[in-house]
Amino acid sequence: MKVLETLRASNPNLKAQGFYTSEIRQGMERVGFEVVTLDGRQAPLASTTVSRNSRAESQRWPSVGRFKVDITSFESLALPELQVKEDTDLFIIDEIGKMELFSSSFFPAVLRVLESNIPILATIPIPKFGRDIPEVARMRNHPGATIFTINTRNREAVKEQIYTQLVDVLPRT
Repeated sequence: MKVLETLRASNPNLKAQGFYTSEIRQGMERVGFEVVTLDGRQAPLASTTVSRNSRAESQRWPSVGRFKVDITSFESLALPELQVKEDTDLFIIDEIGKMELFSSSFFPAVLRVLESNIPILATIPIPKFGRDIPEVARMRNHPGATIFTINTRNREAVKEQIYTQLVDVLPRT
């Protein structure tokens, strides 16, 4: 999101679409994640707590660790954001990970974005225990992909590298 903010500051007419995920915390504890569109709309992605109203339905939801993934909620907000439109300059997809990939419609939508040749700024997880998620490996190994590994020490420098690379391929307005 910091890269997008910098891009928008230098190019106020930039037409970006997509989404990012945000942690939901209760005090110091992470209790879930939500998906947030670039215009600020929000929907649940995953939670450790399930409301009484959706408890029966949530028994069928897939799990990632202690989190139950609400695929319907995720799809209702994220999939429309991945519709390719002619005037889009940049797609933001944070993230292409295990929770999001429980949606059978998500990765095909990501592939359509990739085939559109519109620049994409996406996040993917690092393989754990030497095991990679096949769809993530496909993104990582795409011929047009540039991979940056970000940590707390290099975050600012990598942000500048990503910005420089994107500003070169985005339309100037």
